[in-house]
Amino acid sequence: MQVAEQIINLIQRGYLVKGAILPGTRRLSTFLSIHRNTAVAIYDELASQGWVEILPNKGTFVLVPEQKTVKLTAQAQPLDAAYTYSKTTGFAFQASLHLASTAQITNATYTINDGNPDLRLHPMHQFSRWYSAAMKRKSLITKWNRTGEGIPSIFEQQLTNYLNATRGFRIKPSSIINTRSTEMSLYIVSQLLIKPKDVVLVGQLSNYESNMIFQQVGATIKTVPIDKDGLDVDYIKTHFAKGMVRCVYICSQRDYPTTITLSAERRLELLQLAKTYGFAIIEDDYDYDFQYEGSAMLPMASSDANGMVIYLGKLGQSLFPSFQTGFVVAPENLIHEAKNYLQLLDKQGDLIQEQMLAELIYEGEIHRLIKKNIVNYKSRRDTLCKYLKDYFGSVIQFEIPSGGLAIWVQFEPKISLVTLTREAEKQDLFIPKTILYQDKNTCAIRFGFGSLNEEEIKAVVEKLYMAYHWIITSKLA
Repeated sequence: MQVAEQIINLIQRGYLVKGAILPGTRRLSTFLSIHRNTAVAIYDELASQGWVEILPNKGTFVLVPEQKTVKLTAQAQPLDAAYTYSKTTGFAFQASLHLASTAQITNATYTINDGNPDLRLHPMHQFSRWYSAAMKRKSLITKWNRTGEGIPSIFEQQLTNYLNATRGFRIKPSSIINTRSTEMSLYIVSQLLIKPKDVVLVGQLSNYESNMIFQQVGATIKTVPIDKDGLDVDYIKTHFAKGMVRCVYICSQRDYPTTITLSAERRLELLQLAKTYGFAIIEDDYDYDFQYEGSAMLPMASSDANGMVIYLGKLGQSLFPSFQTGFVVAPENLIHEAKNYLQLLDKQGDLIQEQMLAELIYEGEIHRLIKKNIVNYKSRRDTLCKYLKDYFGSVIQFEIPSGGLAIWVQFEPKISLVTLTREAEKQDLFIPKTILYQDKNTCAIRFGFGSLNEEEIKAVVEKLYMAYHWIITSKLA
């Protein structure tokens, strides 16, 4: 097989041209120091794939037998080029400027992110048992071979029940679709909702990932100011007329990145304005599971009687990432189209994951995991706030959020955050560029604490302060 693949490679790259006669099996076996039967097998394999034609008493020819001379080199390439793979295409294609990677490489021991859960809190052994049990279900094969489109699965029914119980919905499975992630949900919704040059309104600083998705579908993004009550709805009324706005993207519990909660009054105003102006509201409830004080605010979609809100959420943030799933709640006609689109992107789905999640919802295990992890995350939030006050005092300002896995930390007086990240890396602390927010009015970091335990939080704050102290002393010097 190795020799056959190499000969195919030579043919494809032009080192062996059509009609070239190949060495006989005796000569080939001697040349390669292999048994003659192996040489025969090589040519048989090539013939079975259609690369050569074997003519009795004449020889083995490449594709067509007219030409009788062997050419072993291509005209314009060195011989070793036959064993390399091209790094660039030989044709033009359109690269996307909007989807440039934000990933950065670091060797630092400590990292601050924008608020990811801690994988160490997930009961791995328990998950293994749940997953194994789901795979052994006799009904799994039947589900895999099901052809009854339009019939809600057990998972869709359980997810519907769960959302009705926790988020105040009164929906049926026909109003919901589950996806691989919130990002996939938003991508599908954007494809259905937004046409090139449609105006999408987002918060003043906003989520860079959602902005990338909107820009990729050709939307024109406009920003709306954020104040202590969240998105400024009056700004929309005074700066945009009916028909000018296609949709408004908001975060249901806490604005990203500032963690400010949209007030109840603003929610009512936005719902009414959406009905009057005819724009859609995309409500991203990315951190519903992490509420420490009081109860999480019910989604606007739960009180939407006019079909103006598309609700995006995530199930299983207290689980290992492989077991998390995104979902969309919207009027049935949009969900129907979204399911058609999902068939193109992810027809297979993950039935084992769905089986396991359905059982975890039914048995109440999801609820127990959330409650257990909230205790840990609340302690980490309080620990971070304490160390920030102890080390930085009045040079930073932050509000203690009622939930979520990040704190909005603002520096006053302002400093160069780029310099801060450079000096922090010298202290073995990596601060990614995606959590930095700096312009003439803003100098802040979205400080995620969820993935750090109490000891790590202390070490991170110490290193951050050392980097900050270096900047201040350098200015004074």
